[in-house]
Amino acid sequence: MKSIRLILTMLVAVSIQAATNLSAQEEESGPSFSTGADFVSNYIWRGTKFAVGPALQPSVSFTAGNFEVGAWGSVSFTSIEGAESDLYISYSFPFGLSLGLTDYYFPGTMYFDFSDTTGAHALEINAGFSAGGFSLSANYISNEAGGAGSAGGDLYFEAGYDFSSFSLFVGAGDGWHTSDGEFGLCNVGLGTTKEIKITDKFSVPVSGTLILNPEREQFYVVIGFSL
Repeated sequence: MKSIRLILTMLVAVSIQAATNLSAQEEESGPSFSTGADFVSNYIWRGTKFAVGPALQPSVSFTAGNFEVGAWGSVSFTSIEGAESDLYISYSFPFGLSLGLTDYYFPGTMYFDFSDTTGAHALEINAGFSAGGFSLSANYISNEAGGAGSAGGDLYFEAGYDFSSFSLFVGAGDGWHTSDGEFGLCNVGLGTTKEIKITDKFSVPVSGTLILNPEREQFYVVIGFSL
């Protein structure tokens, strides 16, 4: 349970920092709830395909200033395979740094099993930095999670850049990000988004992404839209 205690300590630290700044921030940006859903032709996560066929990916979040807590899920239209229900918490600093924690959970496993070695939850520490169009993220899965398929200690790094009409990203990791568990380049892609106007007051963002996984020698073309 040492790794879970470490995660909880980090969570408390982030929450204290958020609470310290929350009152002043609420005057500028009041707390709010939001919900949405993405429809994607395939669920590709960090270069790895989950489930078969299209997927619905709903989300719910609460934001207050730079503090955010929320839930994100994914379910395939064709099978229970690849179903996912995640909780997350994050705090963004004004200078571009963000820190967070994600709890990955896959329905079908016992939700209240929090064992380090056989539990249903994979706990990941997230850190990111963005400046202009450039972004960089580092992620560390701290614990073994038998139900979630993680061996623990998994790393993933990604760098990206947003141009005016498209974006590029490159990611590498080990553990469950690669077929042999060794560190490798697993997620290289190009994406673009376009607003499709439905009425004068309503439009739908449509995205298209080309994804190459050099480590697994797989190539994907994914299209999606958001509501």
